[in-house]
Amino acid sequence: MGLAAALLFLLLAAPAAFAEQYTVGDSSGWTSTGDYQSWVQGKTFTVGDTLLFTYGGSHSVEEVSKSDYDNCNTGNAIKSYSDGNTVITLSNPGAMYFICPTIGHCAGGMKLAINVVAASGNSPSTPSTPSGSTTPSGTPPSGGTTTSPPSTPSGAPSTVNYGFMVALLGAVVGIMC
Repeated sequence: MGLAAALLFLLLAAPAAFAEQYTVGDSSGWTSTGDYQSWVQGKTFTVGDTLLFTYGGSHSVEEVSKSDYDNCNTGNAIKSYSDGNTVITLSNPGAMYFICPTIGHCAGGMKLAINVVAASGNSPSTPSTPSGSTTPSGTPPSGGTTTSPPSTPSGAPSTVNYGFMVALLGAVVGIMC
């Protein structure tokens, strides 16, 4: 049974070993001069990946709703961070929105919108904008929808075959019992 427990641990830990850490803004970090719409292009954020926000004392990070992101509203943060070296684990698939709450920074472009895909999914990395609304830069999307670049490898695998791992685990436990 000890061998089965060890294999179970390895199978469950394997997806975490493939997680990618993305430094927001790359070497520039989270700054008021960053271009986060360009930074996000071509990246696929997967459940288990992390975002690293590095920033100085005049900045912080707030996770906000889409509406608060679109309007740079800092009064209703889902989560707030101000330690200068913030690591956020992407634990659920779906859109996530981040802004700097310092007055004028979000309106100046210090905001980030990402789409997190499930470990077995492969979808665009930027949230789509509903027809008739505007993109974060304030320009209407062409044709009423946004287009996303083709998914490109980011260093992190975009799929993990959990079904195979569960079947393998079942077989190992069946042999051991």
